[in-house]
Amino acid sequence: MHYTQSADMRRFNHLMAETNGVYHVIAQSLGLSDSAFAILYTLSLLEGPAPLSQVVQLTGLPKQTVNSALRKLESDGRITLEAAGTRKKKLFLTPAGQTLCREKVHPVLALEDEIFAAWTQEERTLYLRLTQRYLDDLKEKSRQRLGGSHG
Repeated sequence: MHYTQSADMRRFNHLMAETNGVYHVIAQSLGLSDSAFAILYTLSLLEGPAPLSQVVQLTGLPKQTVNSALRKLESDGRITLEAAGTRKKKLFLTPAGQTLCREKVHPVLALEDEIFAAWTQEERTLYLRLTQRYLDDLKEKSRQRLGGSHG
């Protein structure tokens, strides 16, 4: 069976895939796995220690993938995990992790800010509003039609 998707939706999906591909190349060029990069990126944006559940949510990665990457980052001395209650954990960047983020992740954040700063405020607002709308609609319609929880 064949489904013909609209040209606009195909273009959107290709752009999303290409964007993810660029971040994959960035992570590789920094000597990091995609998941380690996503975790360090997320921790760089949060102030102080972060609950594991928040990191899982913000990276969009499966919990198992995050846990595997965390084990590697922890064994490399980049992060520490501490209990925060009976079933919760908090992630902390070690000094080595902070240095890694400063040297490798922060330049990527600055690059993103540079790109956004070149757009007008109207362009940024419109892009963010439409992206949020798409995300909200995708979550809601996938819940309605496919069941389960989608973020």
